[in-house]
Amino acid sequence: MYLLVGLGNPGAKYKNNRHNVGHMAIDMITKKYKLKITNLKKFGIISKGKILKDEIITLKTKEFMNLSGLSIKKFMNFYKIDLKKLLVFHDDLDLPLGKIKIKIGGGNAGHNGLKNIDEIVGKNYKRIRIGIDRPENNKNINKFVLENFKKEEEKEIYFSINRIISFLQYFLSSDNNDISILMNKLSKK
Repeated sequence: MYLLVGLGNPGAKYKNNRHNVGHMAIDMITKKYKLKITNLKKFGIISKGKILKDEIITLKTKEFMNLSGLSIKKFMNFYKIDLKKLLVFHDDLDLPLGKIKIKIGGGNAGHNGLKNIDEIVGKNYKRIRIGIDRPENNKNINKFVLENFKKEEEKEIYFSINRIISFLQYFLSSDNNDISILMNKLSKK
């Protein structure tokens, strides 16, 4: 079973924030593959189903992003999910808007959600980084990530998430050696 986690903050107030691009990805995956949605108060909002032959479970944690590691760890323990079967979708300030990168393990680049996961769960999990750009004129980063996407930016983000979805079944069945091939395909627009 694969666990797909979308990082973001809970609640309607944050739904279209740059920081919630992970939640946007999970929502689109859930819709595309007609996964069954359940709200488990213990963990957050989950959905279950299959992508081809692979059992999938998604999670949008009930905690704010910066504290999501504990819920993910409890969830993985409850469902006995191996770290190698964890895939985290998250925003990335260091990538241009809509740019996609895949990474296994490594640093968190100052992303507090990833930092919390790394400390509690470990570092060697797959990550799909979705670029949200950097703020112009040295604008406060904390405020920037909590702003909603502009309409034209939102279109770009949805286009990128659709690209991820089109490669998702291949990504799930790939071993770590194939990741660089997939990364090259996804990086091209």
